[in-house]
Amino acid sequence: MSHQLSRDFRVAILGATGAVGTELLALLEEREFPLAELRLLSSPRSVGKSLSFKGQTIAVEAVTADSFQGIDIVLASAGGGTSKQWADIAVAAGAVVIDNSSAFRMDPQVPLVVPEVNPEAARGHQGIIANPNCTTILMTVALWPLHQVSPIRRIVAATYQSASGAGARAMEELKVQSQAVLNGEEPKPEILPHPIAFNLFPHNSPLNKNGYCEEELKMVYETRKIFGDADIRISATCVRVPVLRAHSEAVNLEFDQPFELERARKLIAGAPGVELQEDWQANRFPMPMDVSGKDDVWVGRIRQDLSNANGLELWICGDQIRKGAALNAVQIAELLVQRQWL
Repeated sequence: MSHQLSRDFRVAILGATGAVGTELLALLEEREFPLAELRLLSSPRSVGKSLSFKGQTIAVEAVTADSFQGIDIVLASAGGGTSKQWADIAVAAGAVVIDNSSAFRMDPQVPLVVPEVNPEAARGHQGIIANPNCTTILMTVALWPLHQVSPIRRIVAATYQSASGAGARAMEELKVQSQAVLNGEEPKPEILPHPIAFNLFPHNSPLNKNGYCEEELKMVYETRKIFGDADIRISATCVRVPVLRAHSEAVNLEFDQPFELERARKLIAGAPGVELQEDWQANRFPMPMDVSGKDDVWVGRIRQDLSNANGLELWICGDQIRKGAALNAVQIAELLVQRQWL
């Protein structure tokens, strides 16, 4: 990011010890965010822990009503209930909250922002900006370059979602269960509802009366809000798979007219935050192991839908903890300071 800024900023991470919280910390260091102060906030059970930042050790503090005094930006990743409890208090103290939970995403007063897609939405914030769901972020970054040229009329997505989407403890559960199965033992689910090692199951978020789970409906409603298009028809099937930290998505698109394949490839290859990865001769396309720890969303296997002249198929992979969560939040913070929208 640009360093031609008039001042440094005071930042708090709420939920600092979780999988996304620790990634937020690493990204602030890696991207040289202009910091004057950094506070690490968590629940009382994490008090006594400390985390490393730029060679220094910073103690984790229990969040209180006084935690946000003097803070410019709060990067919140501690769950919807925690965000609802503290966001207004942080805003009242003068901070802008960039919230990674689902608490405010569909609030019409709260911008839902993916910087590569709708950066201008952040300008109108009233103290809170929502970070979209991980599957939505990865998909919208990949599809936006096409939607700008020829509006997408229908999206049918199937997702293959890593354990990291359920947090650090779910990632550890996948490791422990995998070892158990290899040892001939029965895997015991504690964090996830079913065994995840060598298994997969429909996403474990609550089911709606229409048969869709919350995760699937997030993709529908959030994508419409981010694209500013309430008429896109969207259907999703979300699946939890035994992968540690990167999500994959098989996406079918329908346009008003045929979309020339080479044009689609050029648009995706030239878009910010996206990398085109295709080796047709080797039948080699993006995989979770390719994108783990990477910033960009990788797209490949772009092909004509055989059943629809106006359709395209493509395959998307992205790191759930980085672009799917922490990186997008830090990019929003960078946007705010660069454009002086705090």
